[in-house]
Amino acid sequence: MIVPVILAGGSGTRLWPLSRQSYPKQFLYLVDQQYTMLQLTIKRLENLSNQVLPPIIVCNENHRFIVAEQLRQINIEQASIILEPCAKNTAPAITLAALKAQELYPDQNVSLLVLSSDHHIADVSSFQDSILLAEQQAKLQNLVVFGVTPTEPNTGYGYIELGEKIRDANIYKLTKFVEKPDLKKAEYYVSSKNFLWNSGMFMFQTSLFLQELKQYQYEIYQCCLNAWQHKTKDLDFIRIGFQEFQKIPEYSIDYAIMEKTTQGIVVGLDVGWNDLGSWSSLWQSNPKDENQNVIFGDIIAEQSQRNYIYSSSRLVTVLGVEDLIVVETKDAVLIAHQDKSQEIKKVVGQLQNKQRNELIQHREIIRPWGKYDCIDVGERYQVKRITVNAKAKLSLQLHHHRAEHWVVVKGTAKVTKGEGLYYVSENESTFIPLGTVHSLENPGCIPLELIEIQSGSYLGEDDIIRLKDEYGRI
Repeated sequence: MIVPVILAGGSGTRLWPLSRQSYPKQFLYLVDQQYTMLQLTIKRLENLSNQVLPPIIVCNENHRFIVAEQLRQINIEQASIILEPCAKNTAPAITLAALKAQELYPDQNVSLLVLSSDHHIADVSSFQDSILLAEQQAKLQNLVVFGVTPTEPNTGYGYIELGEKIRDANIYKLTKFVEKPDLKKAEYYVSSKNFLWNSGMFMFQTSLFLQELKQYQYEIYQCCLNAWQHKTKDLDFIRIGFQEFQKIPEYSIDYAIMEKTTQGIVVGLDVGWNDLGSWSSLWQSNPKDENQNVIFGDIIAEQSQRNYIYSSSRLVTVLGVEDLIVVETKDAVLIAHQDKSQEIKKVVGQLQNKQRNELIQHREIIRPWGKYDCIDVGERYQVKRITVNAKAKLSLQLHHHRAEHWVVVKGTAKVTKGEGLYYVSENESTFIPLGTVHSLENPGCIPLELIEIQSGSYLGEDDIIRLKDEYGRI
């Protein structure tokens, strides 16, 4: 049986301004308007359902409610969600997942299928065939890496050098991993037809992975084991021991094991794979109109060709432009030439130096109970549009520096205010004085929408004193 291990801890800054630290690309609708990248990663295994066990997701603890909600949307109810307190690269993340699989299936030597949560695969059927090939090799006590047939001499990917071909299948002995090359080396790798792109996807049996880890990186194994033994349960999440986890060396699985093992196997992929690591790769992976433009949102494109144009909240028009990336969000706009899409890190670097909040989060903020959008802000006031999911409830809280006025525009609010409890319906309002203990709940079956007007000397989110919370945030 196969246990999908989905690594969902990336920050995705190369797709800024759409991808932010608090809401990175794996949670966005980048190639499908119905499913996010994380959801697509899980759904492309559906036809293998009789051989696939519930997934193990490894993610940043700050993204836990986003992951849980996106799994709920596609009816995944038995997933294990492991929270990393900080990023430690792929080897520790996979080790934690292996320890969880060992705990879940102590009498079965299951195969771990390690997938990134933000990759695009066009030919899902061929990918599933490759998974079954890889599982056969994993059962033969091999560590499998999936290698992608190059379509160009790309300098943004690592490469895998192939060894002896195994039978007639698209399976090879692993010779070595090669770091991201310069253009001259990349051209040689592609022309030689003896190198594949390193996809960052793997398959191996739990016992063999842990055995090889003990042999080549015993410190990682022992530190991960210590952190795992100090884990705690937080709602449906698994929190790893923080102090123990901080001591883990920060290594990739490539460096930690795959470059050292003598049991490495490469399964070749020719499935329309793309890691969506840049805006130009998104242009390549999405359907185009008659002028080769990729368009999302309210767009008018006149006399313009080969552009990627994205609008999240307003009309965007372009006239007489070619090969551009135009991305509009509620609080930022990016305009870049496609040839420069790999250099977005320079913009991100400036945002970091200036400590701009636009690098960290969107104007619209996701919470476990719903979301809010800050639609206006002044020196002593702030206006938010708040959406509370059906049956959801905000924490019981108070503020030391601000009062709040709520106006319900859709649904019915159940309000706790001091010792009182009452309902506020559409076109009605209520006032929460500064320092008053209060809570907001949606008792209905449709989303509750309201406008909140905050006023006071300080309006920061850290002026929330939680007294009781259903989501463990006290």
